[in-house]
Amino acid sequence: MEGMKLRVSPPEFRGRLHDPRTATLIGRWLGLAMLVCFGTGLVSHVMQHPPGWLANSLPSRPSWGYRFSQGLHVASGIAAIPLLLAKLWAVYPRLFVWPPLRSVRHGLERLSVAVLVAGAVFELATGLLNIVQWYPWPFSFVPVHFAVAWLVVGALVLHLAVKAPEIRAHWSRRSPGTLALPVEDGPDRRSLLAGVAAAVGAVTLTTIGQSVTPLKGLILFAPRDPDHGPQGLPVNRTAAAAGVGRVVDEAYRLVVAGPRPYALTLDELRALPQHEVELPIACVEGWSKSARWTGVRVRDLLERVGAPPDARVRVVSLQLRGGYRVSEMGHQHARDPLTLLALRLNGAELDPDHGYPARLIAPNRPGVLQTKWVGRLEVLS
Repeated sequence: MEGMKLRVSPPEFRGRLHDPRTATLIGRWLGLAMLVCFGTGLVSHVMQHPPGWLANSLPSRPSWGYRFSQGLHVASGIAAIPLLLAKLWAVYPRLFVWPPLRSVRHGLERLSVAVLVAGAVFELATGLLNIVQWYPWPFSFVPVHFAVAWLVVGALVLHLAVKAPEIRAHWSRRSPGTLALPVEDGPDRRSLLAGVAAAVGAVTLTTIGQSVTPLKGLILFAPRDPDHGPQGLPVNRTAAAAGVGRVVDEAYRLVVAGPRPYALTLDELRALPQHEVELPIACVEGWSKSARWTGVRVRDLLERVGAPPDARVRVVSLQLRGGYRVSEMGHQHARDPLTLLALRLNGAELDPDHGYPARLIAPNRPGVLQTKWVGRLEVLS
């Protein structure tokens, strides 16, 4: 045997794994990613569009809550993309079986698969395009994305119900149903699952740095660098895009409407007690970054106007174009000592793209509701 070398070859994936065991294993990961994405998306929707009975009760703490949930929402959605592709590869031969309907149960299975596949592809594709702020469709993204998410979850529940016996048979290595599968497929299956896991890890690590800033050095594919933008903070809508030119200091007035209405010039706002807080801007597209904000506490402005302790507040921007010109805050956000009408960012006067002369910054609040170029506060009964 002298001179002979022992050669150990890695397992070769030969493409035979279109079987229930492989589909079930990948489906477990995909189902978890989809449920996390749905749950965090539900949190985001409620924070942006709370139902009337909840509008005045949204919590302002933890201050990083929305940053965490929305970052997890985008990360789980991106991770679901390679999982969905792998799942479709594992089951695609069964999508074209003939006859298409063999029984009522088979019909329900095919219906659940059709809605689940179409809905999941739609959600992931539109969500990915939303991250880069490209909207090549005629409908409003938020309500349609939200509605289709419920269809996907409903289809997933139906699919799990009709496929429960098969899923149970192939859930674990010790399941009786796995005995019928070819033993020689084991190495190939492990290679496939390792490849899928590597793909999920790769897309996660190269994008999550836009919200988990310690990992920002790994960003390759995320559309936002958390350090890129005026004053070291990204912006989604510039002053020019919002139709706000450079505000003339002498002409600016902050109007506070309530039981004892008043107006303040910019110099009067600057003369009020100033407070500094560290809070993140957490955008619905998934990027976020903490910054130091200095300004007047909103609760001080509300006390001066005579607002009731449980009053909601409407915040009106000077912007002329674009959505979210007006936002509302429940009393927990309005009265939180971290909620400011900010005049400075990281020690410097606000850049126009960050809302000069004054913008809202509040804890645990979506970035689209951190209204910039604030011109009016209204106390709502």
